[in-house]
Amino acid sequence: MQDYTNSELPVLPLKIVISGGFGAGKTTFVGAISEIPPVRTEEELTQASAGTDRLHGVERKTGTTVALDFGRITLDLPPIRVQLQLFGTPGQDRFWFMWDDLALGSVGAIVLADTRRLEDCFAAVEYYERRGQPFIVAVNNFDGAHRYTEQDIRGAIRLHEHVPLVSCDARLRASTKQVLIALVRHARKQSLAIPSPAPTPQTQDA
Repeated sequence: MQDYTNSELPVLPLKIVISGGFGAGKTTFVGAISEIPPVRTEEELTQASAGTDRLHGVERKTGTTVALDFGRITLDLPPIRVQLQLFGTPGQDRFWFMWDDLALGSVGAIVLADTRRLEDCFAAVEYYERRGQPFIVAVNNFDGAHRYTEQDIRGAIRLHEHVPLVSCDARLRASTKQVLIALVRHARKQSLAIPSPAPTPQTQDA
């Protein structure tokens, strides 16, 4: 899968949601891969939120997403082009009411995990499990953070074996691209595994 180069190929738009805990790197992820200037709804953290936003492990963070991040990347996948429309969710629990609207119509989700605050991704994992929606977990490797084994991380967040777990650096375009490819492949595989509904028996007039 390569970045788009052939303007004659038909375009298939796909909506993807980027979720995760506060400070996990969602805004950075969208900005690193987007082929257009990303849309951001980030506000400065103030003293008024000190009792609400838990900053342990992300003390240097100065802003927070209050609605969504939006970006777009077009990938060449002959015989079509896949245009991934990326919607980043806010991380704080007081904004979770927006997740249903952001997830509506999406083909899958990426849950970003920060090993310094691994418990912050629990809510997103449980959310997509309840929805039965394809998702993967991407561990964002922050500088200086402890590196855990895949088995340790899966056990800590109780991640089912069928859900892919990958590592990434949300600052790097090449790394975020591989995460998106992993999600698209997983979503396609999961959609093919769902059996088609049985045909409705036809009745004849007497």
